[in-house]
Amino acid sequence: MTKLDEKVTEIYPMVPIRDVVVFPYMMVPFVIGRQSSVLALERALESDKKIYLATQIDASMDNPTPDDIYPVGTAANIVQSLKLPDGNIKVLVEGLRRARAVRVVEVDGFFQAEVKFDPVTKVSPSKLSLLTKRLNTLFEEFAKLNPNINDETIIQAAHSSEADRLADTIAANLPISVEDKQSLLEIADPAKRIEKICEFIDIEIDKVKMDKSLQGRVRRQMEKAQREYYLSEKMKAIQKELGRNEKDEIEQLKKKVKEAKMPKDAHEKATNEIQRLEQMPPMSAETTVSRTYIDWLVSMPWSKKSREIKDLLRAERTLNQDHYGLEKVKERILEFLAVRQLSAKTQQGSVLCFVGAPGVGKSSLGSSIARATGRKFVRLSLGGVRDEAEIRGHRRTYIGALPGQIIQMMKKAGTKNPVFLIDEVDKMSMDFRGDPSAALMEVLDPEHNRTFVDHYLDTEFDLSNVMFICTANVLHTIPRPLQDRMEVVHISGYTEWEKLSIATQYLVKKQLKQQGLKPSYIEFSEEGIQEIIRSYTRESGVRNLEREIANVCRKVARQVVVAKGKKREHKKAVIDSKVVKELLGVQRYRQSLVAEASEVGLATGLAWTEVGGEVLLTEATTMKGKGHLTLTGKLGEVMQESAKAALSFVRSRSNEFGLGRDFHKLLDMHIHIPEGAIPKDGPSAGIALATTIISALAGVPVRRDVAMTGEITLRGKVLPIGGVKEKVLAAHRGGIKTVILPRDNERDLKDIPTSVLEDVKIVLVDTMDEVLDIAFEGPIRKKDREELVKEQRPPQIKEGDRPGVH
Repeated sequence: MTKLDEKVTEIYPMVPIRDVVVFPYMMVPFVIGRQSSVLALERALESDKKIYLATQIDASMDNPTPDDIYPVGTAANIVQSLKLPDGNIKVLVEGLRRARAVRVVEVDGFFQAEVKFDPVTKVSPSKLSLLTKRLNTLFEEFAKLNPNINDETIIQAAHSSEADRLADTIAANLPISVEDKQSLLEIADPAKRIEKICEFIDIEIDKVKMDKSLQGRVRRQMEKAQREYYLSEKMKAIQKELGRNEKDEIEQLKKKVKEAKMPKDAHEKATNEIQRLEQMPPMSAETTVSRTYIDWLVSMPWSKKSREIKDLLRAERTLNQDHYGLEKVKERILEFLAVRQLSAKTQQGSVLCFVGAPGVGKSSLGSSIARATGRKFVRLSLGGVRDEAEIRGHRRTYIGALPGQIIQMMKKAGTKNPVFLIDEVDKMSMDFRGDPSAALMEVLDPEHNRTFVDHYLDTEFDLSNVMFICTANVLHTIPRPLQDRMEVVHISGYTEWEKLSIATQYLVKKQLKQQGLKPSYIEFSEEGIQEIIRSYTRESGVRNLEREIANVCRKVARQVVVAKGKKREHKKAVIDSKVVKELLGVQRYRQSLVAEASEVGLATGLAWTEVGGEVLLTEATTMKGKGHLTLTGKLGEVMQESAKAALSFVRSRSNEFGLGRDFHKLLDMHIHIPEGAIPKDGPSAGIALATTIISALAGVPVRRDVAMTGEITLRGKVLPIGGVKEKVLAAHRGGIKTVILPRDNERDLKDIPTSVLEDVKIVLVDTMDEVLDIAFEGPIRKKDREELVKEQRPPQIKEGDRPGVH
């Protein structure tokens, strides 16, 4: 091919190459295997053996497009080609000039590039001479440090007089990445290219020097360790000559191991570790690890026990002093103590799980149980724990390894039979480090926890004498296998009278003491505490109630201090409802949550939440339309299905309710449950939804003082639901007089306080017909309405009985 002027483009067959950059003046061998590249090579061999070589951006691509190839490459001459037995072709090329691809097209199955040669930038000879000299100096220094540089390259660089050729020769042999080499190829200016190459060589020289420095440091550390070992052995010999006993520490450890009364396996591990410790040099890092491990082994309570209190009356008195109510829990603890008293040989521990709303006293029960039983008490919170090593510990091979929290708490307790409170067991999570709930299963299994193995101790530790108490707000986040290992005790919310008793007997006394108030400064009346409960708190527990009592005490404390500052006598503050409003401000909650009046399309349902029961109003309205059903209020899938099932039930009984056969085609219905920002789900709103729909369609109002809960079927059956106690307590708090429940939930009524059952009428139903008879203010069925109209219609006068007609 004829060489043209630099402003004119030339056309070459093009071969994309991988993981190599061809520079001008360089002889480069490589193998061609792709069909398109073989065709391009054959075309070049048929003409003048000129070919254009450009590097792929992504070497892993087998079929690159022109956009996947760097725009700057090298025009090269094919010096030699050899066809290999496997069909590939080995090629030796010599780079001629760097070139820029103006246009790349595919012709006859291969790439053909139209390239343009960039003109060589003119640089002053003096500047070029200085740069060349600096480059030669740097490269010679680098070649001395790096034995991998080819001798031939060094000779070529030393004898090269052309700056352009020198730069490309050195660039081709530098141990830098393909991307960096490509960046050098794209620099047409020789001076700039030499400067860039000098930067790369400086970096590589620093790397080589750093590697040699690290090697020297490692060698010195090895020499230091050998020196320390020599001095250590010499010190031992000197101490022996002086008659000093260097084994005092080892003997003390052996004595501690003997006194610890370890099981056989743990005793063997401790003995073996002490033997290893004797052979280690004192300054070794492994010595500290070994000594720490032995310290953990000897400090564990392998055989120490607390002496239990088996007096049931004393235990009951202690529990009643600390907590009001909670009869189920107290009964379970007393049963446990009774069994221990009858069977002293009983070794199996107990695993209880208290489930209830926040503030009902789950966590404080743990310390109370420990006091009642005379055991030590330890507490571990698992909220947010997501690492399995928190339970089982780390293996000793890790730097800074420690036992898990279970073993750490047992060491803290100092006995093998403490009351162990595992708080917030429902708030564990998991990630790539493991699942702590799975590790906890062995801890809480009474059949297997006698052989619990911590990764750090690496020996069995008996947890069967521990009384484990777990606490949780909800059960559904606890894995089923873990639930199966625990005896679940549900702790329901408190009634208003229970809260009043708790505040009077416990909270007020506690806050007076904490706020530094004397009984002569303040007195809480029952009326005032009731006002706080009804208007300033809405919860299942008493945590916010205690907070508001503390708030009142702080304000009175300020009044006391101000009065003393003015040298006036402080008048005793009697906290009644009026004073509570003055101190705490505007009421936060209304006493009654029921509707103001009985309305059409408005029914009262009951819901269970994590913080107790709630009264849930259900609204429905109809509009002219084509039968669309709209559900709003952030309802979950199950609740939406309940609404659809309720609507299907109403449609199946449309004639009975006098709604007309095609009402669902002529009307759109919108069902809404207020407080739309709060997610709601579950099937227990089924009968409330059905009642609301029937009321909206028939135009008959629902009684405002009736609340209902139960799942509905397509045939109108009312199925049982959960959370009965919490729901009835919520109805009682809201001023509801009648609560409709499924008949199958009759067994749950025994958990409801008698004082609540006296105020709230419980109606048990099997079918939706029974619900409709109770819930509506007037007759809902068409037949009943017609009979009522007949009864109210005035008697008709016969023709002959009219006045003036004879």
